[in-house]
Amino acid sequence: MAAYAFTDYRSQGQTILSVLVDIATPPTGGLNLFNLYVALSRSSGRSTIRLLRDLDVKLFQASHTPELLAEDDRIEELNEKTKMWWKKTGQDTSQKS
Repeated sequence: MAAYAFTDYRSQGQTILSVLVDIATPPTGGLNLFNLYVALSRSSGRSTIRLLRDLDVKLFQASHTPELLAEDDRIEELNEKTKMWWKKTGQDTSQKS
């Protein structure tokens, strides 16, 4: 049977008909909540996703790394600055009907 494999990073934004997920810790880097979310949310539903190995519940109880939290804060700050800039330029159309 033909098959195709790729990383969770490559699968972002896609909905895949049938998904087989290996949630083992990768040989390099680490596994975080973001990786898990992306990998487990690519299928169209529970009936079209299969796990290659037993799920370790501890993976979902971990917290994000400080670096990831700092990056999220940085992006949120940029988002707020951008919103303010658009409002100042009079180009904010999100509130107009």
